[in-house]
Amino acid sequence: MIVAGIMSGTSADGINVAMIRIQPQGSARSKRHGALQLKLLAHAEYPYPNSIRQAILAAMNSMKASVPDLARLNFLLAELYAEALIATQKRFRIKAALVGCHGQTLYHQGEPVSFLGRKLSVTWQTGDGSVLAARVGIPVVSDFRPADMAAGGKGAPLVPFLDFLLYRDRCFGCIVQNIGGIANLTAIPAGAAPEQVRAFDTGPGNMVIDAVTQRLFDQPYDRNGIHAASGNVIPKVVTDVLRLSFFQRKPPRTAGREEFGREFVREFIKRCGRAPKLDVVATATALTAASIADAISRFVTHRSAYRELIVSGGGTNNSTLMAMLANELAPLGLQLRFSDEFGLPSEAKEAAAFALLAYQTWNRQPSNIPSATGAKRSAVLGKISYA
Repeated sequence: MIVAGIMSGTSADGINVAMIRIQPQGSARSKRHGALQLKLLAHAEYPYPNSIRQAILAAMNSMKASVPDLARLNFLLAELYAEALIATQKRFRIKAALVGCHGQTLYHQGEPVSFLGRKLSVTWQTGDGSVLAARVGIPVVSDFRPADMAAGGKGAPLVPFLDFLLYRDRCFGCIVQNIGGIANLTAIPAGAAPEQVRAFDTGPGNMVIDAVTQRLFDQPYDRNGIHAASGNVIPKVVTDVLRLSFFQRKPPRTAGREEFGREFVREFIKRCGRAPKLDVVATATALTAASIADAISRFVTHRSAYRELIVSGGGTNNSTLMAMLANELAPLGLQLRFSDEFGLPSEAKEAAAFALLAYQTWNRQPSNIPSATGAKRSAVLGKISYA
């Protein structure tokens, strides 16, 4: 079955489309246990127009928002997702039979908070599945996170299901690190069963780096880490930030703009005082690298059982960040590798993950990993919209 995955992440920089072929593999017994074979057929990226990106960023974690505009954004994004998928199918001459669309996260609160007499954990990914299905003419699975939260989980991370499938058969343990707007890891011991997998958000990925670069240089991101490479890290700021409650919190844990959005960035810049602008970007970059290493050191037990950190996501394009991360990993005995080396380009991974989750849902199979999300049970994720 050919399944298209559509992803637009917390960086809100655009739309990623991945088309993968999924089929059962191995013996009859392995098929009954859900062993699958994945092959990436195509991948494409479509940046958001600046006006749309700004509207998304304004809506994220906003204390004041226009309900009519939020409704319009929900339908507009579905139209953009449809256009991206149609363009990808035409470009590569491939037709999908099913779509998995993550949608654009506007708010994610993994921890319960009191509201009108109830304690609730909530999430919201916008981009209407019915509109998307009508435009592309095939069924769409969307809104994946609420089912895990209804089962007592935090709704994230969900990509570990793909990580487990891709890397569990290796002869030694590995840690898979995604660096998108938020950074998250999946620790897979050698020969692990699903319940032995650990996964959680480590902290900011590109989100703080991008926001600082936007505010100080009026550029959407630090291309290839050029600004960070020209600055000097302020070690005390990194050390102080790592003492904040999020970094002390034990997994399972999840993060978003609620933790590392505009309010955090404002405070981060204030912590840097009168330091040169380049130093602030370098320090934001160092925070991402240090928080990843800190999370591994604190919460991934038996580190000697892991040899590699396999990294993916947009952060891999930042060579300064990758150099800082390699330096942080050296004392932990971990070799830095890239998901591209294993047949899945970094930029395609999250979109491919939601194609896989859609396939599971279509076949009425669960795809959360409770040990990663904190859910009390496995759950079939998402809602199906028919064309």
